[in-house]
Amino acid sequence: MKQTNSIYLYQNTFSSLLSLIQLLIEAKIKPINIKNTNYTPSLFDTIITLEINEKDGINFWISKTTKEIIKTTYYIFLSNNPEKELIIYYFLLNSLKYQNKIFYLRRLNCVTKALKISHQVTNEAHKFKGFTRFKELKNHILYAEIAPENDILILLSHHFKNRLKNEYWIIKDTNRQIISIYDKNKFYIVDNNILKIDHLATTMENEKIEKLWKSFYKTIGIKERQNDRCRMNFMPKKYWKNMLEMSEEIEKNNK
Repeated sequence: MKQTNSIYLYQNTFSSLLSLIQLLIEAKIKPINIKNTNYTPSLFDTIITLEINEKDGINFWISKTTKEIIKTTYYIFLSNNPEKELIIYYFLLNSLKYQNKIFYLRRLNCVTKALKISHQVTNEAHKFKGFTRFKELKNHILYAEIAPENDILILLSHHFKNRLKNEYWIIKDTNRQIISIYDKNKFYIVDNNILKIDHLATTMENEKIEKLWKSFYKTIGIKERQNDRCRMNFMPKKYWKNMLEMSEEIEKNNK
């Protein structure tokens, strides 16, 4: 394959990235980097945008690889790793040769990185399934805020679509300013600028529930058995900001 010093751009979607990688592999091109269209190039960058067909790209990888490979690749795509596109490129390139055997080839640097990143995204999504806290708005819509490191909102949306299927709910990712809206049928992920929800107030009834929850959290805690280090392992401080039961402790630590 021929090495190129060009940076190839894709639309910021998983299908667009897969389609671009398909074209690069078929043309036997090893790019110096792959970035989405939000990338700000330097004066010395050579930028190339190829015309791609996203449907063809998806069909290509479905026919050439396995569900496990595509799922792992998708989780890497959701990560905040700045090198994720190149990692996906080399992971998919090798998967064409090794198929599912690739998961056991830890001697390949791209495999080691890919599995590590995929695990990090999976682990964070799992934690937020338990740490996400909803409040009830005046119109009886459940509302929650999260601040994950990775772009896991779509994974959480699938989870709560099944968990709270008979409720209207909104989840906002404050790091990316995107929100997921569920209407008891489907969820839609949109930019927060489309639906400004920062000013929405909670119900008086919910304020009573919050006080009861805080009281319950204090009651079940046995002071003699309190182990802050153990709690930090299961509930790191980075998750406290959006957790109701930790609000008083945050205030105490900020004084």
